Amino acid sequence: MSLIVQKYGGSSVADAESIKRVAKRIVQTRRAGNAVVVVVSAMGDTTDELLDLAGQVAPIPAPRELDMLLTAGERISMALLAMAIKNLGHQALSFTGSQAGMITDAQHGSARIVDVTPKRVQEALDEGAIAIVAGFQGFNRVTGDITTLGRGGSDTTAVALAAALGAEVCEIYTDVDGVFTADPRAVPKARKISRIASEEMLELAASGAKVLHIRAVEYARRHGVTLHVRSSFNNHEGTIVYNPAEPGADGNGDPVEEPIIAGVATDLSEAKITVVGVPDVPGKAAQIFNLVAKSGANIDMIVQNVSAAATGLTDISFTLPKSDAQTVLTTLTSERQDVGFQALQHDDQIGKLSLVGAGMRTNVGVSAQLFTALYEAGVNIEMISTSEIRISVVTRADQIQHAVRAIHTAFGLDGEAEAIVYAGTGR
Repeated sequence: MSLIVQKYGGSSVADAESIKRVAKRIVQTRRAGNAVVVVVSAMGDTTDELLDLAGQVAPIPAPRELDMLLTAGERISMALLAMAIKNLGHQALSFTGSQAGMITDAQHGSARIVDVTPKRVQEALDEGAIAIVAGFQGFNRVTGDITTLGRGGSDTTAVALAAALGAEVCEIYTDVDGVFTADPRAVPKARKISRIASEEMLELAASGAKVLHIRAVEYARRHGVTLHVRSSFNNHEGTIVYNPAEPGADGNGDPVEEPIIAGVATDLSEAKITVVGVPDVPGKAAQIFNLVAKSGANIDMIVQNVSAAATGLTDISFTLPKSDAQTVLTTLTSERQDVGFQALQHDDQIGKLSLVGAGMRTNVGVSAQLFTALYEAGVNIEMISTSEIRISVVTRADQIQHAVRAIHTAFGLDGEAEAIVYAGTGR
């Protein structure tokens, strides 16, 4: 008997009819002779609604209480799904994250998994039951508190359970048919990718692709978990996320050459801060980014201009999540005299476009083709960042949709038919 872990996002369990449809799919998997563990997100927009409600009663909700509130969404989903499965004549038991053994650190709102001890889940499987686990949540042994893993945390819950239980595969069910060459909401002719290397998926997830959460991809790669991204609205094959280093990763044991470009991702969640008039002497960049680090912000792209010969001053620009920008601005302003910069500029109307592909390693001219396509589309580039398999550019937020479609076409990624989005959220 194979063990399969399935994760269903909020759009897949958005209402009673959706939950019943998902229950039928789970029962089909069980009837095929598989043991099944299911991880569920909150129904539809429940998490957003709970966040709005918390904001109405307290402008800055206490982190511990906010986690207690938000975990209610997944508990509702797990209980309803267990009921629906039982109504189809199969045994099902639901478990909260803590009951399922998801042990985390004490960081409320963005906890990280430190251990997985799924004793009760295994016992349920041994009894022939289908185990339903609330995603996105865990438990800290030291404080005794419930924690949440942050947005996309249900993906990570599913992968962690798959690794701990030795599952054959972790199926991530969403409202699109798999991983696409671009977000099908922005690029209707995006093509579904049948197989994608884990390193490419990591770059796409880090660059804004929402179909898989980056922490889940990292966890899967580290622990050897095969991911299968599928739609919960049909039986199409979906996308396999594989590790090229594993024997037979291409599906038949033979070496295969990676495509040049796997896909294009966009991100509108970042802002840009420019530190103007920084003395161009050793140690100033270290001062600035130590201050940024102390504020708890994660930096993405960094650009330092050549200093002006007449003044000996330079400008340093960096991007970060919009939610962190105000804290960083406040921190830097408080240390302005010590650092010695002249001013700060804040721009939250930027967009990031990233081109990802393992084939970039061995194919010349990718950068030239990208920049030519952006020029022909009339898109101005403000910042550039690269890795071995990724090129990212920052441009105006209101140009990003036009830019991604132009790049998608320029690299021959367009499909013949329009992609179908079944529910509209991408989760």
